[in-house]
Amino acid sequence: MCGIAGRVAADAQGRSEGRWVHAMCDRMTHRGPDGRGVWEGGRVALGHLRLSIIDLASGAQPLAGCTPDVQVTFNGEIFNYLSVKAELEAKGHVFKTRSDTEVLTHGWEEWGERLPEKLRGMFAFAIWDAKRQVLFMARDRLGKKPIYYTRVGRDLVFASEVKALFASPGVKRDLDRAQLPAFLALRYVPGPATLFKGIQRLQPGHCLRFQDGEVTVWPFWDVPLSQPQRKHVKESEAQEEFLQLFEESVRIRLMADVPVGVFLSGGLDSTAVTWAMRQNVTAPLKSFSAGYEGDPSSELHYARIAAEALKTEHHEVMLTPEGFSEFMPRLAWHLDEPIADAACIPLYYLSERARQEGVVVVLSGEGADELLAGYPIYAKQLVMEQIHRVPFAGYASAGLSRLVKDAKVRKYLQWLGRPFETRYLGVSRAFSDEALLEEMIRGLPGPHAVDRLHPLHERTQGLSPLSRMLYSDVKTWLPDDLLIKADKMSMAASIELRTPFLDHKLLEFCWSMPDHLKLKGWVGKYLLRQGMEGKLPHEILHRPKRGFPVPTGSWLRNQLHGQLREELLASDSACRSLFPASTVERLLDQHRSGQDRTEEVFALWCLENWAQCYLGTEAPVQAASKAAVTASDVFDSTSTRTTVPGTAPGARSSWKESTPAGMTAEGAQPGDSVF
Repeated sequence: MCGIAGRVAADAQGRSEGRWVHAMCDRMTHRGPDGRGVWEGGRVALGHLRLSIIDLASGAQPLAGCTPDVQVTFNGEIFNYLSVKAELEAKGHVFKTRSDTEVLTHGWEEWGERLPEKLRGMFAFAIWDAKRQVLFMARDRLGKKPIYYTRVGRDLVFASEVKALFASPGVKRDLDRAQLPAFLALRYVPGPATLFKGIQRLQPGHCLRFQDGEVTVWPFWDVPLSQPQRKHVKESEAQEEFLQLFEESVRIRLMADVPVGVFLSGGLDSTAVTWAMRQNVTAPLKSFSAGYEGDPSSELHYARIAAEALKTEHHEVMLTPEGFSEFMPRLAWHLDEPIADAACIPLYYLSERARQEGVVVVLSGEGADELLAGYPIYAKQLVMEQIHRVPFAGYASAGLSRLVKDAKVRKYLQWLGRPFETRYLGVSRAFSDEALLEEMIRGLPGPHAVDRLHPLHERTQGLSPLSRMLYSDVKTWLPDDLLIKADKMSMAASIELRTPFLDHKLLEFCWSMPDHLKLKGWVGKYLLRQGMEGKLPHEILHRPKRGFPVPTGSWLRNQLHGQLREELLASDSACRSLFPASTVERLLDQHRSGQDRTEEVFALWCLENWAQCYLGTEAPVQAASKAAVTASDVFDSTSTRTTVPGTAPGARSSWKESTPAGMTAEGAQPGDSVF
């Protein structure tokens, strides 16, 4: 796992200097503490930061092909690289290293732009071909590895993290106000957009060509929508085939020349991954789980049961409200763009603890819910779909919603009154009340979340409602929230996170299965659950889904409410500048009094920290340094049970403090300030 960066001049007479790329790499050294390389080729400069996983002695990048005309910088792992290498060797290619990176240069020379179709793994890479004068980039099918790009004039700049782009001359840090409605509704911005104007993500399963100053983007893979479901498959046969593919996916992800561990929450998904690892690993296996101070429904009990049953060397991290709030500025720094998912914070601390224990690669259970319909919302939506089809049910529910005060009940009643295309906006929601959302974003331009996701629903016309929901989440929530969180939080601690459930071959198999083998009644992940019968403890197999149940709502109502209120309502806050202060204050009061406004107020807090970190004239790296917390501040390295303490918060860095004198929000020049 690594970090990549580069800049390419649009004109052959242009020049991209290596020192610019070195500066970009400086912003993300956490992604590759084991080595750095920068290659200059006149109009092109490529950079690479290395976290050594395979072929520790060689494999440094950027790496040349058969001739120096082809150079690659690569982030990720190619799990089928040995078979791809054998195929290329049969065609006469001669390899110089044991690294999986080298299959990219030889593969480019052999297959050109069809190269990504040959790869099984997680990847984001850029190849410069001097003979063709073309830069080619690709991102893995499901979006496990990120890559961002922007234009400076006609030049192209790219990197694994947005913060690195800002070290390249001419890249601006401007808020894209048009994306705010989608962020408020979904807690993230659906790709390819970001909250930074002019900065985009390369979408999962897509390629990019930069040639003659022009950018061309196209898909090389998609979920097989046209593949018919195997409606008459026997359940026993489906279970056997699923388990074979699942075990293979776990096995190939054990490929590493460094220690491998597992994030073990005690839920079905992570415990199944641990079980599959145990079928292949006889050496001691380290597992890691998180708990929360004052949380009576802690997951640690189940994680201990799983660890005991599967004989892992188990380590726990206990997160406090103070440790949670203290990390918020660093969360903004590492994520690059706001994602209001509280599970980011325990994931970082787990990653940090794993690194302390000498583990460099971890496996986790992300993705099972999107493959096999594990989220409770799927069953709820199917019931709503049935009710919605009853004559006049929609009108009745819409009328009732205006009389109900409870936000959650009102939300469900509003949903009942809508067709599927406008009702289902994914797993992740924050501002779901239209009236409140309109009040928050008054006067702001841009498409709402419904508009952003509508093309996905159009693409799935004719499929079952469950398939349509799963497709929407695989294309948005999964890459734009879950996998960005997984990549950024693990790489912040310099470890590599691998997700066996998100092997594209396993996904394609699950997509071919009938709905009832995914969701049977109210039981999600039915195929996985039945396949694990007799292999996992009963308490694990039949417990309800929890995920990373951070007690955010309680903390924001009690221990952290004062800090939250102070930051959001400060006279110089970004949120106060963007949104009506009276509405923000009402949300805080409602949450304090017992109404559940967790998602809304946490989304605003994430947005506030992001604006403070990135959107002033102060350089982001300086903003991040103010929030720095070292590992020694956080962990007691002598204990297997770790508490994340809090310390006194540092001085607040306001985005307005560095705005040029006399410059208003409306009069600011591009790149000068946030608003």
